[in-house]
Amino acid sequence: MLPLSMLDSSTSRSGNPVMGASMATKGVVITGGAGGVGFAYADSFMKRGHWVVICDIRDPSAAVEALRERHAGGLGRVHGTVCDVSDSASVEQLGEFAKEKLGTIHIWINNAGINGGRRPFSTLKTSTVEAVVKVNLIGVLLCTKVAQDIMSQQLGVESHIFNTVGSGVKGGGTPGYVAYGATKRGLPQMTDSLVKEVTDGVPGFDVPKPPGKVNFHTLSPGMVFTDLLLNDSTPELRKFPFGVLAAQPDEVGEDLVPKILETTGNGKSVEFLTLDRVLTKFYRKFFMGEKSQYIDDDGNVIQMPGAQYQDNGVKKQY
Repeated sequence: MLPLSMLDSSTSRSGNPVMGASMATKGVVITGGAGGVGFAYADSFMKRGHWVVICDIRDPSAAVEALRERHAGGLGRVHGTVCDVSDSASVEQLGEFAKEKLGTIHIWINNAGINGGRRPFSTLKTSTVEAVVKVNLIGVLLCTKVAQDIMSQQLGVESHIFNTVGSGVKGGGTPGYVAYGATKRGLPQMTDSLVKEVTDGVPGFDVPKPPGKVNFHTLSPGMVFTDLLLNDSTPELRKFPFGVLAAQPDEVGEDLVPKILETTGNGKSVEFLTLDRVLTKFYRKFFMGEKSQYIDDDGNVIQMPGAQYQDNGVKKQY
């Protein structure tokens, strides 16, 4: 199989003639891609014929096989590798792996994140606080650095890095998630700084224009029914706001991936819970009296026939 950079308009990923294959195909890297919304992103990209590299702190082999089975015979391809995003050497290895498998990287999504559990800050171990900051903030910085280094050297290619934001990003308190909220609050500032650097430069530093153009954006999946949301949750939280605003990973992936692919320019904010969507959900709940399709009146996750669920109510993806 040839990497994307070696494909021409008459060569498919399998080596068979397909007109325009290289024109539409994107190379995508997704951290934290073995489950949750990261897995859903990979699924949605592959559905549209793109090549994906996923990484995770644990072996992503099962996720890779599940994705390959889902898209057998299609144009989409996936590769997986273990990566600790909080470790610089591991992230550099991820970059090399992605270059080898994709050839050209068009989209890099910094999705990996942890919250350390929902509990008072005073009860947390210092090692837990350290872990949250390392993964959510240092990890995004390291991945962005490696991604920018690679993408900026891709001659004539305009690429995009998306930094995932979450609860706390707009300020205000996030009780139970002090460390998590603090890390997410910092990501828009980091992203804005990078946008200004590549647009206006840094006074006093004469940096040559790189061969490739790299853009930076924030990505907000909103509330997603994953371990991050449901672990340590209460019936009241599950009824509201989860039962009103939260969505399953596949719904979020199918909404955001087309938006990601359509993103142009620099410094954009790509969101699932747009103001229109939030207002619509509130109207249906509080004015029309619609019940949640995911949470029952007692605050329990509604399990759909034929689907399998973890003990915490998270729907199994494979």
